[in-house]
Amino acid sequence: MTSAIISAASARTLANAAWGVRAQFFIAGALFATWGVHVPSVKAHYALGERALAIAMLAAGVGALLALTQAGRVVGRFGPRSVTLATGLVCSAGIALLLAFDSYAALLCVMLVYGMASSLMDVSINAEASEIERLEGRPLMSGFHALFSMGGMIGAAAGGVLHAAHVAPSQHLMGAAAVGIATVVLGCSVMLRMAGPPEGGMPMSLPTGPLALIGLLAALGLIAEGAMYDWSVLYLKQELRADTGVAALAYASFSAAMAAARFAGDWVRARLAAVPLLRWSGALGAAGMALALLVPHPSAALVGFALVGLGFANVVPVLFSAAARVPDVTPAHGIAAVSAVGYLGMMAGPPLIGVIAEASSLTLGLSSVVVFAVVLALAARRALP
Repeated sequence: MTSAIISAASARTLANAAWGVRAQFFIAGALFATWGVHVPSVKAHYALGERALAIAMLAAGVGALLALTQAGRVVGRFGPRSVTLATGLVCSAGIALLLAFDSYAALLCVMLVYGMASSLMDVSINAEASEIERLEGRPLMSGFHALFSMGGMIGAAAGGVLHAAHVAPSQHLMGAAAVGIATVVLGCSVMLRMAGPPEGGMPMSLPTGPLALIGLLAALGLIAEGAMYDWSVLYLKQELRADTGVAALAYASFSAAMAAARFAGDWVRARLAAVPLLRWSGALGAAGMALALLVPHPSAALVGFALVGLGFANVVPVLFSAAARVPDVTPAHGIAAVSAVGYLGMMAGPPLIGVIAEASSLTLGLSSVVVFAVVLALAARRALP
């Protein structure tokens, strides 16, 4: 993106802008987790079967991909601050409306719009984060993404607490939306005023050349995240016969380790170049997943999932920073292109694991994460010369 911002931004202005962007990452993670907590509520409210529920989830993914094809132009035209404000408000409204209708078609529309808004917001806050990182002259991206992980953890925890307190799902969703609106507005009030001319050339944010390789690595990393989100709890319960309480810790161990690693990620990135960092990340992720699959005990699996979280924590921050610095490509276009390929990985990976699990076993299905992690480690130098 054209860096048409205040040329001599003060340290205070940059610090305030950084906190504004952190707030947006946090609320994006919290809203995402709120949707995840209320998947059972949505299923019950609309009397959906698994297939209909999967189609509703797919609607959000389709919306995200459609928006990503135009994200570079939209963010370049209006600037991250304006796009974040608009899409953040739409995301908050989408959460509030999840249980507001009786029609399944209305739910599909809500999910489609939510997916479009969330992907545009993702590109806009990452574009602003990359610009703040450039102006500061030091790694910051991992810390921004750590706030997304923290928002997810707090959003999920809040959902559990409110459920135990017998708060109605509709009340929780309205409250989460209100918090989302307030956070988005306050965060945008201190974000940098980045603006540029309308993006010319090809409107589609399609990855080519270096962006295609960076996007492929992002997809491999997001496949691992999707696998942990969708399959880790079931693996402990079904394959290792763990009780429900222990199985529930599977994703928690992964996400807690990922959040901790992201908070330390900027310190690591300041001392370790991108290529060796991605190599170590892939190796650690592969080792953790192998431990979880080869040692048939719930405790070993929890340790393994935590290692996967540590390994993959900084993959997306490193790759988004790299995408924002590709020559002759604006940060918004670069991040949108990499995000599009990453979303495809997150959407396609878990179903692929499910197909393998149905044909053979979930253990074999999850072993694909080991393969993807090894490929990520080996391809790091080619993607990031």
